[in-house]
Amino acid sequence: MIVRNDIRLVTGNANRGLAQRIAAYLGTELTDCSVKRFSDGEIFVQINENVRGADLFIIQPTNPPAENLMELLMLIEASRRASAMRITAVIPYYGYARQDRKDKPRVPITAKLVANLITSVGADRVMTMDLHASQIQGFFDLPHDHLYSSNLFNSYFRNLKVDNLVVVSPDVGSLKMARSTAEALNADLAIVDKRRPEPNESKVMSLIGEVKGKHILIRDDMVDTGGSLVQAAEYLKARGALDIYAACTHGVLSGNAVERLSKSPIIRTIISDSIDQQSKNLPADFEVITCSKLIGEAIRRTFDEESISSLFAEPNNRV
Repeated sequence: MIVRNDIRLVTGNANRGLAQRIAAYLGTELTDCSVKRFSDGEIFVQINENVRGADLFIIQPTNPPAENLMELLMLIEASRRASAMRITAVIPYYGYARQDRKDKPRVPITAKLVANLITSVGADRVMTMDLHASQIQGFFDLPHDHLYSSNLFNSYFRNLKVDNLVVVSPDVGSLKMARSTAEALNADLAIVDKRRPEPNESKVMSLIGEVKGKHILIRDDMVDTGGSLVQAAEYLKARGALDIYAACTHGVLSGNAVERLSKSPIIRTIISDSIDQQSKNLPADFEVITCSKLIGEAIRRTFDEESISSLFAEPNNRV
């Protein structure tokens, strides 16, 4: 019989703050674990507590640097060799998700490669949030819980009470997320049609929908360099949009993305804490909302063998 003490939360160095917030939600503490570097940069991992027979959840996003992915694999390996009963890889941000298909000659499908690594090293279950492409779930040959951050951002904008709102999908790939947000907020929907000739490069082609005289919410799963988001915002502003907000689940924010977004027509960029932002010193026009309760509740339900699907429903529609 499983008892409450048999749940264990382990984390590497990728996002310890989020792991601590998840542990606080669950009313427990993180399992003592050492993740260090040798002088040459080689990673060393050791779990310092007994986890034999435990239901173990390893909380580790795999955003750059690549060491974050390596830490995850090593923590799974250490847990398996320590005889944990079940090992769940909790990956708030799944790195390499944009490389999910062979769209050019002689390129790898790296999202599948990462899934193979996580599976082969000994994980029993995977939990992710807002994958860049939902079909990545099929890359795993083991149970996969895909969480959605929609309720977090929808609640935020309900409280913000923005009138005359249009939810904009910055490309066709984000249409499903934008449509869901528009329905939840009782807002209109518009789509920016763009082309991406190279990675991190985009070109706006046309707009589907009406934005003149409207407040705008651009909804996407992630923001990396910020180039396409800023380009979309400038395009919308030139067509008569009023205040423009951006809500992106994963704030990769590489290069000069923060500065670029702050200088853009976007008056506020809202991201989750799926990626640690403490080192970026985000300015006042950025806001970070925590996904710890969502992930913590999913972990609790997994541990108690309860349904997770009801987490995806809007509060008024939960059953």
